[in-house]
Amino acid sequence: MEEIWKLSHLLMTVFLYNFATMMVVPATTDVTMSALCPGRDECSLAIYFTGFQQVVTGLGALLMMPLLGNLSDKFGRKTLLTIPLILTVIPLGILGYGRSRDVFYVYFVLKCITSTVCEGSVPCLAVAYAADNVPDHQRAFAFGMVSAIGSAASVCGTLCARFLSIPSTFQVAASTAALATVYMRAFLTDSVSNCNLCAPLLSGKNVESVSLDQVSPKKEKILTTLPSVNDLFSLLKTSLTFSQLAIVSFFGNLADVGIRASILYYLKARFQFNKDRFADLMVISGVASTISQLLLLPILVPVLGEIKLLSVGLFFLSSQMLLYSFAWADWVAYVAAMLSILFIFWQPCLQSIVSKQVGASEQGKAQGCISGISSFANVVSPLIFSPLTALFLSENAPFYFPGFSIMCIGSSAMIAFVQSILIRAPTKASSSSNVEA
Repeated sequence: MEEIWKLSHLLMTVFLYNFATMMVVPATTDVTMSALCPGRDECSLAIYFTGFQQVVTGLGALLMMPLLGNLSDKFGRKTLLTIPLILTVIPLGILGYGRSRDVFYVYFVLKCITSTVCEGSVPCLAVAYAADNVPDHQRAFAFGMVSAIGSAASVCGTLCARFLSIPSTFQVAASTAALATVYMRAFLTDSVSNCNLCAPLLSGKNVESVSLDQVSPKKEKILTTLPSVNDLFSLLKTSLTFSQLAIVSFFGNLADVGIRASILYYLKARFQFNKDRFADLMVISGVASTISQLLLLPILVPVLGEIKLLSVGLFFLSSQMLLYSFAWADWVAYVAAMLSILFIFWQPCLQSIVSKQVGASEQGKAQGCISGISSFANVVSPLIFSPLTALFLSENAPFYFPGFSIMCIGSSAMIAFVQSILIRAPTKASSSSNVEA
């Protein structure tokens, strides 16, 4: 009962955070286009700006995710969650204040800076928190719940954006992000795998206050080292499964980041979508994802297993992108969005399998390193797909195929799918020594 109570506060925090961040997505494309290319439906400059932001974000997150994950193993999930939650408020508040060209540039710079810490950190730490409080056999469902709450928040947020003006959208989002921070600090109970390792930064305690005769040499090493490239390679060497999962994570996120950066500009240029139609599309996808993770995932995991569901999700992720790329009418985009009811499986299944590759004291490190690999995809994806999208949406395209970049993005998801088929049953690391070897 205590674990359920803890998870309920975590889920509320995740809901408020995703509500705030997702409700501005439909409006951000219009704001970017209006600030950089007013009155136009196609704008290569806007695509390049978005791609540059993702590169900067990915480079920062590549360094920060393993660091935040490892520090959360020592200082507690609650302490480390506070940082991205606070930083999220800043760029939202700026666009709530104004959306002129000059204000947009200020927003853009601060968004690039804050996203290096915020991008992916809340889901990463939320998954580590859930792993602390849920038995192995229930983790896929627990991670699915975290993802489902995020999808439900996305639905609610985009519904609000559908009926709010653009200024009100950013103002409400900033207020909700601030509320998420206050709620988390007030109600969430801190959690790490070993309470003796918990020294919250905000409480005034420090690592040195832990008695060394209470800590084994290996635990002392955990207390005093920060993640490095060696930590990542150590994790990759724990098992073949972990290495395969890293490949799946990279190519899956390469596709996921690519489609998120390109699809809105593609639909705007191809079918003249605007904020309201973007919101409709995201509501369909969010509702399908929420239903799938709440109802289908608990039924299918015991029947098919996490690895098969991982493959199923990646197959339909690539199928969705293929459908987008050949869209011949605007209604095809809505049909493609409904495929999220099947492709949404891949991320919670990946996180669950990853959590079983390490011992109890490395959950934050493992999830942080996988998130770091995903963040590297955030760097690579815009460098490849943003110029490709801009080229094939422009008048200078070598041949007429506006969805060519979307089809190429889908090929990354197909590579992840093929790799997932090769994964065998995971073996759980029984102790931290496996990682530190």
